Amino acid sequence: MTPPLGSGAAVLLLALACTGCTSVAEPAEPAVRSAATAALPTDAGELEELLLDEVPSGLPRVADDELDPPAGEKSADDVAAYAEDDAAHQEEVLGQYGYLRGWERFWRGDDALTTVFLDQFDDPGGAATYAEDLARNDAEHYGGQLDRSPAGLPADCVLMTVEQPDPAHGMAGPAVFSWCGRGVFTVSVAAVRPGMEDARAEVAAVVAEQLERLPPT
Repeated sequence: MTPPLGSGAAVLLLALACTGCTSVAEPAEPAVRSAATAALPTDAGELEELLLDEVPSGLPRVADDELDPPAGEKSADDVAAYAEDDAAHQEEVLGQYGYLRGWERFWRGDDALTTVFLDQFDDPGGAATYAEDLARNDAEHYGGQLDRSPAGLPADCVLMTVEQPDPAHGMAGPAVFSWCGRGVFTVSVAAVRPGMEDARAEVAAVVAEQLERLPPT
């Protein structure tokens, strides 16, 4: 199975290249369902309720429609479209993973960026495979170092660090990525900061908070 182009990687670059982006000031707080009692989402709106509204660093959130393509709700068609040269094949591959729906959100400051991607699948096997394939795909693309037993993250997470990004990738500083398969969900988090330790701390904190919001599966 050929892994799809990582949506997190593609949109991360678009967000970094975005000029004139506006931030969402104090976004409305949606109803938060208890992870102990919540059912699995059956539509994109219910998936969005599970996504973080704020990040530990306090960065302002970027409006979904200020990005190109827009952040927010993602279908298999949307994710496949990141692979412009072979979108039809990528959509077929996503079907093999059992991809159902996704949601993407961004926070940005002058020299910092945090992104969270939450995707839902038919079964845990598809989610876990997708997370692993994204990690491998992005490691090849960025030339990053993968750590499959990262300190400070759950055992089902993979971490990647890019200490000196290629200027062609558009990242303003060191970057840290993480992919976690949790039940029928894949959580992808990335942070770009002037310093590697700050980026890693943000990723660890965001991953912990995002996983805590997911229902048991």
